[in-house]
Amino acid sequence: MAETLAQVLMRYTQSRPAVSVIRTVAGEIGILRSDHPKPPTHLFSKPSICIVAQGAKWATFGEGRLVYRAGEALVVGVATPSVGRVVEASPDSPCLVLAIELDLAIMRSLIEEMEVPPMPNDGSERSAFVVDIAGPLTDCAIRVVRLLDTPDALSILFPMLVREICYWLLAGPDGAKLVRISHAEGASQRVIAAVHHVRERFAETVRLEALAAVARMSPSVLHRRFKALTGQTPLQYQKQLRLLEARRLMIADGVSVESAAFGVGYESASQFSREYSRMFGASPKRDTRGDALSAAVRPPAGDPRSAEHGGERRAA
Repeated sequence: MAETLAQVLMRYTQSRPAVSVIRTVAGEIGILRSDHPKPPTHLFSKPSICIVAQGAKWATFGEGRLVYRAGEALVVGVATPSVGRVVEASPDSPCLVLAIELDLAIMRSLIEEMEVPPMPNDGSERSAFVVDIAGPLTDCAIRVVRLLDTPDALSILFPMLVREICYWLLAGPDGAKLVRISHAEGASQRVIAAVHHVRERFAETVRLEALAAVARMSPSVLHRRFKALTGQTPLQYQKQLRLLEARRLMIADGVSVESAAFGVGYESASQFSREYSRMFGASPKRDTRGDALSAAVRPPAGDPRSAEHGGERRAA
């Protein structure tokens, strides 16, 4: 079945050879085709499933690296900054990835409806993990791609396919991880509330004590569980959000380096430049000369796993 998915993705992308990220008629779907390995790209990954039909990619969330190849998918349960890279691709065998945004509300609804839902365990709380997509998940992915050429049918049937994808993820061997992430109660959900608090106020000074109050945990427990979930400490998470948004402002909106720095919460332009250079490997002034990065920060309805904060590409 993985070969069939690769074939339908190849056919779909062959008529769109000028771009590597395909914009689809549904904002929740993205297709990545890459004919060559690519350098690492900083992303803001939204909850999604990113299915590799051909080739291979890796993604890092903080210090952990996840490799996913043909027949596998990266599942992201909590919106978080990440770094992604295409590592196996060639003109004869391009890397092909289908990314579909997940709805955690659908997950919660399905958990309530399942006669025997998976039980959250005491294992890892990491919000991103790799799953095998053999069988029903691959079948769902093939049907999604085949619907892309019929927008009227896609608008009606796609929500049902997302629901089916969520069901098979929950019914699979990693269902307990998704229950832990998506469930409306419990400690994990309180940590997720803290994650959302940082996202909504990333330009403000966020104190660990105040964040711990949001999660109703001690600062030390929240710090540990926040990093376990996202791969980053609250400060690292906030810093990456700030830098991704500043990059978008400069490249996509033409905002000056100083204005972007102050706009995302930095009090010192020199500190901003140092941290920006450390993260992206180039100074903000060099990045703003020319348009080499404009495609990376343009809001792309179709990029798998994602986009940089502000343009929010999904994960691929």
